[in-house]
Amino acid sequence: MNFTRWSARLPGTQRRAAARADRTSATSSQVPATTGAQGTGSVPAARAESAPAAGPDADPVPSLDALSVHAILGQVPALVAVLYGPDHRVAYVNDAYAALFGPRTPGIPARTALPELDELGLLPLMDQVLRSGRPRTVKSRRVPLTAPAGAPAPARTDPDARPRHGYYTFTCSPLEVGGSTAAQRGVLVFAADVTDQVEAAERLRASERRQREAAVTLQRSLLPQELEQPDDLRVAATYQPGGKDTAVGGDWYDVITLGAGRTALVIGDVMGRGVRAAAVMGQLRTAVRAYARLDLPPHEVLQLLDGLAAEIDATQIATCVYAIHDPNEGRLVYASAGHLPILVRDPDGTVRRAAEPTGPPLGTGGWLHTSGSMPFGPGASAVLYTDGLVERRDEDIDEGVAALERAFAGATGSPQVMCDRLIRALGVTQEHDDDVAVLVLQHPARTGHDAELFHNAALELLGGIEAAPRARAFASGVLASWRFPTDLRDLGVLAASELVANSLQHGTPPMRLRLRRTDRRLIIEVTDGDDHLPRRRRAEPADEAGRGISIIATIASSWGSRRTPGGGKAVWCEFALPAGHP
Repeated sequence: MNFTRWSARLPGTQRRAAARADRTSATSSQVPATTGAQGTGSVPAARAESAPAAGPDADPVPSLDALSVHAILGQVPALVAVLYGPDHRVAYVNDAYAALFGPRTPGIPARTALPELDELGLLPLMDQVLRSGRPRTVKSRRVPLTAPAGAPAPARTDPDARPRHGYYTFTCSPLEVGGSTAAQRGVLVFAADVTDQVEAAERLRASERRQREAAVTLQRSLLPQELEQPDDLRVAATYQPGGKDTAVGGDWYDVITLGAGRTALVIGDVMGRGVRAAAVMGQLRTAVRAYARLDLPPHEVLQLLDGLAAEIDATQIATCVYAIHDPNEGRLVYASAGHLPILVRDPDGTVRRAAEPTGPPLGTGGWLHTSGSMPFGPGASAVLYTDGLVERRDEDIDEGVAALERAFAGATGSPQVMCDRLIRALGVTQEHDDDVAVLVLQHPARTGHDAELFHNAALELLGGIEAAPRARAFASGVLASWRFPTDLRDLGVLAASELVANSLQHGTPPMRLRLRRTDRRLIIEVTDGDDHLPRRRRAEPADEAGRGISIIATIASSWGSRRTPGGGKAVWCEFALPAGHP
């Protein structure tokens, strides 16, 4: 910008300079003279001595009186257009505007002369400015960066590259256009280039999306990739990460088949978010699977988890509920460490909460967990969930659990469908601020052909030398009635004989032989009153005993043992049914 047009010879400037000189001389005449370093005069006025003397030769303060608005707007890098009248006729566009959109002829309405403003939706905004007399702003409007009319288009080295766009923030301000006698109401359109800011914000959002996707992938990798599907239950789970940040959560769930038709179901929540919470969650989930293989009662599993959680990180609070379903008993046995209650829906639609006991969260120590149980027969459903499903900032958590009970009472369909319906019924969306994990299980009531694939048979044994022959005869008859192939029937009879013989030798009455078939396997189980679990060992060639469990492990698909409530044990083995067997 050229500042040489401002001159001290202008009349107004001369008067102001003379007035300043008069004030300075008057101030100087009032300051007493000094008498030297040793004299007794007054201290000289620092302001008067340090102030430069103003005179005709001093540089004047520039005046804006003669500054050309046209010259300033022409050099502004922003887009500027001045329009007047109710139809927004063009009065002026600056060089930056003409360079982007091309030159414009003054006097033509904006709808014809400035079609880009119409495409950007600014004409209605300009109407509002004229009516209200107040400025209006629209932010980050996308503007194609194309060459103006008559100018050659820029070369495109990459034919697949997308055309680049710019982003501008438009401000429309009211102003008077023309002289004082012929002034008209108009609008000043000022557009600042914010392309760099918009692209930087988009890069930041893209980076945050990638980080969140990575965090969610990490979270999901710590959860089961595919749930185990028990023979007697249908199960499904849903996990939805909360919030929009990149911090992973600590919710987890799992389904673990224990053998002999029994299934463990677990859900837990490590409080807080971030890598530390996810790491603790991963360790606890792995530990649960390891402890589940010991086939311990639920309260003993939580007791072991409690000690492990304190060792991992005593500052991380974690809740957990661990449940076991046994189709032979038709019950759900559970233990809870500070977690929300399991909900069970009976075949008639009645929803019941799992009652106490509920212990403190994991890692607190000094607490003896106990197990509870509730009926869970054919036709029943249950839901395990984390607090993100029912907890809201503006209401008590009991209200959320009650809302879940109502939604669960009316939910129908497969377990996966029920998970989705419960999520929607509780108002959980993508913007939900907490992680949500839901695990639904159903014990279907089978009829017709499906019912023929599930059978149970049991024989009470009182001991004595006749127990083994009775067991073999019973097993042979039952397996024949179930129309098993001969080779499978022979293996089943041999397994029943070995398990009963082992119980007769090492156990105590009462004894029971139980045979069970599902659509996928044959299960043989023997229970007795002794709680010493058998171990597989290597028998020496000269030994007359000690080979029973080894025989079972060799011929069966899997085998195991567990202690039963009230004392005693159960030893079982499984045989997978051949493909295509009805």
